[in-house]
Amino acid sequence: MRTFKNYKTTVFALILVFLVSPSVATASPKSQLIVRELRSAAIAQNKIGIDPHRHLLVYLPADYDESSPQRYPVIYFLPNPFEDNYRFDFDHRDAQYLFDRAVAAGVIKKFILVTVDMKTPLGTSWNANSSVTGNWEDFVIQELVPYVDANFKTIPNRDSRGIAGIFIGGYGAIRFGMRHPDVFGSVYAMHPVGTGTGVSVSMALPKWDILTNAKSMDDVKKDGRTQIFASMFQAFLPNPDQPPLFIDLLAHQKGDQLLIDAKLMDRFRNNFYLETMIPQYADNLKSLRGFKFDWTRLDGNYDHIWANQNFTRKLNEFAVPHEAEEYDGPFDDSNWGVDGRFYAEVLPFFQKHLVFANLN
Repeated sequence: MRTFKNYKTTVFALILVFLVSPSVATASPKSQLIVRELRSAAIAQNKIGIDPHRHLLVYLPADYDESSPQRYPVIYFLPNPFEDNYRFDFDHRDAQYLFDRAVAAGVIKKFILVTVDMKTPLGTSWNANSSVTGNWEDFVIQELVPYVDANFKTIPNRDSRGIAGIFIGGYGAIRFGMRHPDVFGSVYAMHPVGTGTGVSVSMALPKWDILTNAKSMDDVKKDGRTQIFASMFQAFLPNPDQPPLFIDLLAHQKGDQLLIDAKLMDRFRNNFYLETMIPQYADNLKSLRGFKFDWTRLDGNYDHIWANQNFTRKLNEFAVPHEAEEYDGPFDDSNWGVDGRFYAEVLPFFQKHLVFANLN
């Protein structure tokens, strides 16, 4: 009799486990990664044959399909363009799991994240309009954001729309925040470059003999710094009538002497460096709901550290509210994972500054 009673108790317990256990019952909804392709009219007219069909990856939170009335804020993420591809952080650093865990832990409420391929043959578009590489700024503002709002359950206003980026992507995030605060209300830049000049004379860094004698764009890839500067010039000193690089060269080497064209240098500085844009866009920056950038003091290129330190000082001179943090740590995969800065700093920042309420 006791055996039969124990048997009934065991069966009843198993039935309860079956009914309540998420691993046995119907699986709970999972987050999704959606890949889309968008043809850009803004990029189609580029001079160097860049494919105007751009791929984007959209992270959708769990329950997205089941929560019909609910709409979500959107974080646009500009990755480091020198990774293998635009979805590297999802394919190799498990960004999807990280976001799922952050939502489950209450680090941030449910959100949509969009990342897109912004690469050019020399690595990066610098998120700017160019008569050579195409109008990448227009692509984001006039095509990408409206497409996402039209095709996904977003809260389509700037208070619920943020932008983040890493390295050159961080540069782009700040640039978009400066120029389009009506589109992006919150900005977080991780270790941005291009914020201003460093300790070195910037134009002494590329190899001008390579730039001057290049027979193709592949020639500048022989030297990493030269390639990066060539991409800057294609974005900010484009010249469609100067193949093969289609740029105006603002300097050339004459023996040991570097000769710099002052007018072209002034044009480049005013269009490229974020610090030179502060006076023009200070009021735009002041209108942001949140603005933060960070950098590591362990960067092997001290110019980046110097530039970011001076960028925050100049923002202070114009009374632009912002947060700036120099941290002691590496700049690599450690940005990811539950101990990384994306989880610990970026997501809490957007939790604080984005509006999550469904406005419909």
